[in-house]
Amino acid sequence: MLIVHVHVLVKPEFAEQFRQACIENARKSLEEPGIARFDVIQQADDRSRFVLVEVYRDAGAPAAHKATAHYAAWRDAVAGMMAEPRSSVQYSHVYPGDEGW
Repeated sequence: MLIVHVHVLVKPEFAEQFRQACIENARKSLEEPGIARFDVIQQADDRSRFVLVEVYRDAGAPAAHKATAHYAAWRDAVAGMMAEPRSSVQYSHVYPGDEGW
């Protein structure tokens, strides 16, 4: 498993619009066979900060995800909403075992 945390700072006036776009993308992403989990989280004390927590079943799944129409639609829709370029950090799964996914 590969876990990716995508950190996003949006312009405050776009926080709700960004949130809704991410929820729609996450719903469609969960239909992909290579995605085990896709969470959208919003910082409690700064509503313009988000983290997308993407859990992929294998190393090829992120590329497959980025090739989908819903990802392209999300990427294009939110591009102007960001206050700075998004960043990501990749993690390896440690615990619990795969039975939890």
